[in-house]
Amino acid sequence: MDSADYDEFGNYIGPDLSSSDSEIDEPSTTRYSPIESDDDLEPNATNRIGPGMDVDDEPGGQIVLHEDKKYYPTAAEVYGDDVEVLVQDEDTQPITEPIIKPTKVKAFQVTEQDLPPTFYQKQFLVDLLGHPELVRNVTLAGHLHHGKTALMDLLVEETHSRDRDNYNLSRYTDTHFLEMDRLISIKASPMSLVLPTSKGKSYALNIMDTPGHVDFIDEFVAASRLGDGIVLVVDAVEGVMVNTERIIQFALQEQLPLTLVINKVDRLIVELKLPPTDAYHKLKHTIVRVNALLRAHPGWTDRYYLSPERGNVCFASALGGWCFSLSSFARMYTDLWDVAIPVADLAARLWGDIYYHPEHRTFHRKSNRGQLERSFVHFILAPLYKLYSHVLGQAADLPHTLATLGVHLKPRQLTLDPKDLLHLVLRQFFGSAATALVEMVVTHVPSPVDGAARLVERFYPGPMDGPHAEAMLRCDPAGPLMVQVAKLYPDERAENFYALGRILSGTVTTAQTVRVLGESYSPLDEEDMAVQSVTGLWIYESRYKIEVASLGAGSWVLLGGVDTTITTSATVTDQPTAGPDVDVYTFRPLRFPAAAVFKVAIEPVQPVQHPRLLDGLRKISKSYPLLTTKVEESGEHIVLGSGEIYMDCVLHDLRKLYAEIDINVADPSVRFCETVVETSSIKCHAETPNHKNKLSMVSEPLERKVCEDIEARRVSIEWPARQLGQYMERQHQWDILAARSIWAFGPDNHGPNILLDDTLPSEVDKTLLRSVRDSVRQGFQWATREGPLCDETIRGVKFKILGADLAPEALYRGGGQVIPTARRVCYSSFLMATPRLMEPVYYVEVQAPADCVASVYTVLARRRGHVTQDLPNPGSPLYTVKAYLPVIDSFGFETDLRAHTQGQAFCQQVFDHWEVVPGDPLDKGLVIRPLEVSGAPLLARDFMLKTRRRKGLSEDVSIGKYFDDPMLLELAQNL
Repeated sequence: MDSADYDEFGNYIGPDLSSSDSEIDEPSTTRYSPIESDDDLEPNATNRIGPGMDVDDEPGGQIVLHEDKKYYPTAAEVYGDDVEVLVQDEDTQPITEPIIKPTKVKAFQVTEQDLPPTFYQKQFLVDLLGHPELVRNVTLAGHLHHGKTALMDLLVEETHSRDRDNYNLSRYTDTHFLEMDRLISIKASPMSLVLPTSKGKSYALNIMDTPGHVDFIDEFVAASRLGDGIVLVVDAVEGVMVNTERIIQFALQEQLPLTLVINKVDRLIVELKLPPTDAYHKLKHTIVRVNALLRAHPGWTDRYYLSPERGNVCFASALGGWCFSLSSFARMYTDLWDVAIPVADLAARLWGDIYYHPEHRTFHRKSNRGQLERSFVHFILAPLYKLYSHVLGQAADLPHTLATLGVHLKPRQLTLDPKDLLHLVLRQFFGSAATALVEMVVTHVPSPVDGAARLVERFYPGPMDGPHAEAMLRCDPAGPLMVQVAKLYPDERAENFYALGRILSGTVTTAQTVRVLGESYSPLDEEDMAVQSVTGLWIYESRYKIEVASLGAGSWVLLGGVDTTITTSATVTDQPTAGPDVDVYTFRPLRFPAAAVFKVAIEPVQPVQHPRLLDGLRKISKSYPLLTTKVEESGEHIVLGSGEIYMDCVLHDLRKLYAEIDINVADPSVRFCETVVETSSIKCHAETPNHKNKLSMVSEPLERKVCEDIEARRVSIEWPARQLGQYMERQHQWDILAARSIWAFGPDNHGPNILLDDTLPSEVDKTLLRSVRDSVRQGFQWATREGPLCDETIRGVKFKILGADLAPEALYRGGGQVIPTARRVCYSSFLMATPRLMEPVYYVEVQAPADCVASVYTVLARRRGHVTQDLPNPGSPLYTVKAYLPVIDSFGFETDLRAHTQGQAFCQQVFDHWEVVPGDPLDKGLVIRPLEVSGAPLLARDFMLKTRRRKGLSEDVSIGKYFDDPMLLELAQNL
């Protein structure tokens, strides 16, 4: 072959047939070497034969290749044997998508590749979890920046060593990148640790570190469902804040034991520079304030009383690395004095109005006209103040002073920075920082065996004499499997979820086949049930997981492979065995003290990515318990959360982790409710489409306390009629006949609306009316779920059935006839009862210096907010301003507040109540001018019209849509 067979890059192109002196009269041939067998003719990578070649049998077994045919070299000839060639059509793949996608791992959380070193064997932890009496399940809770995560780091430092290079124990339970960037906790993170008491007895503590921001109260609720007690952390300077109050109320409502840790005590010394006596009064005021909130709750009993003398209060500085109780400090003195003084007797004299006489070495109840110091100041605060002043002041006699306290440092350590030196000295002075906290938890938080009764009685609706309830009450590892799942955590690739639950009875093993029962499961309706196989079991340690083969009752467990049908919470039980069929009930779903009222509408930037958005929304609903997603009639996707920072985290995870698409987000809005303020002006009635049945009804406002009791689940429609009637008669002074005629609560059987049968037996055939009771209920539920004003939930309305003319034939009064009619008559009676719109209102708590209080008033006044109280924070230079602010006017409030106060004010906003919007939403005489702020009389009309437009509804409410012709005539006559 000549040079024309190859191009300038060395690629084979065949002989040059385009030359002017090359005339082809007949096909020429090129002969190749003889073949050995027929297998050589296979078109594999080593053959010289490709597509478009003609093979002729010549004498001698030669292959003849006709040169007028194209010859295609194989991949092996051009690129080599290890290269794969892909032949695809042009322009079938978008240019933004690579042909070969790179391997991508979603590192949305910090994970340890190997198990980190600990001061105990992992198997020892697993063995301890097998003894429920040696286990404590605890929830670590408190307000934002009060030191919960730092306190958890203190416990982690007690159990995890720093042998590995670059092994960081700071904010150990913050694994989400947003948590690290913002230095706040977003997710509840569990840790299982082995910690000893002062006597050397080890306990397995399952501790859940929860967020302190009020927007993430759902994480605290989910964590508290798995625990048996709460460790409340309060800042010694800031004291009781808004989230602290909510945690206390929730603890008493759920009957959870409460212990207290007053953290950041060192701020009283270093920042505020209070004298020891004033510091004592500041600490005492914090404890008194917490006890006052406890006493104000109806569920308070003496066992909730917090006092250092009882041992359920500790004092700590998490960043300083120390924590003590009266008992632990008294033990230090008894060890130092080497005398036989009972620790409990000395600890009982270290708090309260007990004074010490240093010369006589006696304790007194009186201060001798102020000449004696309180024992807490003399024995605890004064030495602590001296230690801080000596170390930070770098006193010349520091080595001698430390030696008298039993603290011995190397000369090189004495040259450290004062803060590092102080941390080192305090760690040696107090010894193990976890001992006092562990003893408090072990003493005042029940074990899983003792705490099982509260969980079963409050959250298991099944019979208490059934086999499942009896096994859970005993915390029996050999009983039927019952696992309460309360939290879902995404895996490393954010594709699937692990389920964190508490084993109340039985033993779960790897590869076990279980039944996953959803929140709507019941023995009569088994639709919300799935059979799954457990793919893995782990003990969750926030940054790593310890894999186990099985775990028994009393433990927390991380389950793999069961998350498919779980959204928020679920019940995991084993497959029924042969024998009598025993009904299994699901644990009651989580109830949150906040409401998802902050609303945004989202859509993908590229419409073709709509399926990925739907998948991301399903995943994000699993990750955030309080989050609600729905689709409006207009087709827009709505996401509802509790606040701005909550929604910001949700949208970040949706973009970066779960959907991985760009989304457009509309301006934020709020969820409204609809209500009435008067009784219906006329008795409203509606006929069924077949004109065989007729329902009559009126509406009137429902008492606010009744609404609160229904939402708080203090009363249930599932109760027998006698019990429900007695409750309404005794608690709300209802008439006994009306109380026993309650048909339904709505929507969803726990909404703040009531359907009442107020008919008389002399006027209505009660037998026929009871036959359509379920259909009327469904119509009532439908109506209260989507109100007539703007398709928002109805709230605080009592619907009374006054008459019913029903066909005697069952064929003519079926559900298809009665359900829409009941909905329509609910709407008509609602519209005749002076309907109003309701908006959510935030409770706002602002902390600011005294010179910024006027600016706080100014910002609130511009946003329809009003102050209810402002008072100085005792023992600090800050003022606390308490106010109410409509949620729809709260967007950007925090940014505006900081701009007006030069960043000196800090606020927290939490949903508090619903309030009627000023103005009549149906008054067509009001003129809404675009791009102008609406005054108070126009607000309701403005909100309703804009909500209807956004949802794709008609411009105004059409009354004729819900009224029959006879009703319209009657209405015209009354007008």
